[in-house]
Amino acid sequence: MPDSPNDRARAAWRTLTSRAVYANPWIRVREDVAELPDGRTTLYGVVECAPAVGVLPFLDARTVVLVGQWRYVSRAFRWEIPTGAVKPDESEEAAVHRELAEEAGYAASRLVKLCTFDTSKSILAETAHLYVADELHAVARAPDDTEFIEVRAFPFDEVVRMVERSEIVDAMTALAVLHAARQR
Repeated sequence: MPDSPNDRARAAWRTLTSRAVYANPWIRVREDVAELPDGRTTLYGVVECAPAVGVLPFLDARTVVLVGQWRYVSRAFRWEIPTGAVKPDESEEAAVHRELAEEAGYAASRLVKLCTFDTSKSILAETAHLYVADELHAVARAPDDTEFIEVRAFPFDEVVRMVERSEIVDAMTALAVLHAARQR
């Protein structure tokens, strides 16, 4: 057992038991019993998702494409970058190209990776990979059956201000926009 509070902060928790609680094509929920660094145990719920991708598409140096849709969980219409899950046996880049075409109706000649991050630090096991796309050309859109999407071009400076004013609250979108703004 670790001796100091700093040792305990860095000590791995040990999973004693794990049981599946719920699963659908998009998420899996499990309930674990974990042993803490001090020897006590706790119940821990974990939501597991496939890795995700997001792409900030630039039409030109000053204009980006966002997709807007009603988000069931937040009960609001949101402007976002195209995002989605990486399918089994699909590369990140292939998923980015697929989501960009499905949601925004564009193909990109060039992708640049911005970052990889965990979308939540506590109960959600999901890693997201963010990209910038440019050298775009229009392609036919084929959204998923449950997607009703509005596509619109915005001045990039306005999108940065939308993030700063908390008008864009999606974490993947905000992080991609702020990374891209820092690099410009």
